[in-house]
Amino acid sequence: MSGKKCFLIGHRDAPDALGPALAEEIERHITLYGVTEFLVGCHGNFDRLAARALCAAKKRHPQVTLTLLLAYHPAQRASPLPEGFDGSLYPPGMEGTPQRFAIPKANRYALGVCQYLIAYAWQPGSNAVKLVEQVRASRRAIKVTVLPK
Repeated sequence: MSGKKCFLIGHRDAPDALGPALAEEIERHITLYGVTEFLVGCHGNFDRLAARALCAAKKRHPQVTLTLLLAYHPAQRASPLPEGFDGSLYPPGMEGTPQRFAIPKANRYALGVCQYLIAYAWQPGSNAVKLVEQVRASRRAIKVTVLPK
């Protein structure tokens, strides 16, 4: 990963109706901000919607790459690369992480390597909301876009 990077995170029960707004936001990040690399997980409907929108965007913007963020070691939990993805990333140093902490830790890693965050985060106490709050509190130079509920 060497271009402008964007991580996408959201609730696993995100409604399908979110798809068009998510696709529009991805398009804006590509055309307005020059983002060329996207990092998406594989746990829930938000991730599926994001992957679908990014696969469509890649057809219009061949410079865009889509990487699957793995929270679990591939040897422990097989995660075949879905169609449309260019590769996968298992964050370094995750090997000893207990499974219940793996997703939040992988998400924090993703934020550490990305300059942009697109989030669908509104459920109080959720990992997505906590991540958005942490980024905003850190005053890190990361642009956060939260999609409306």
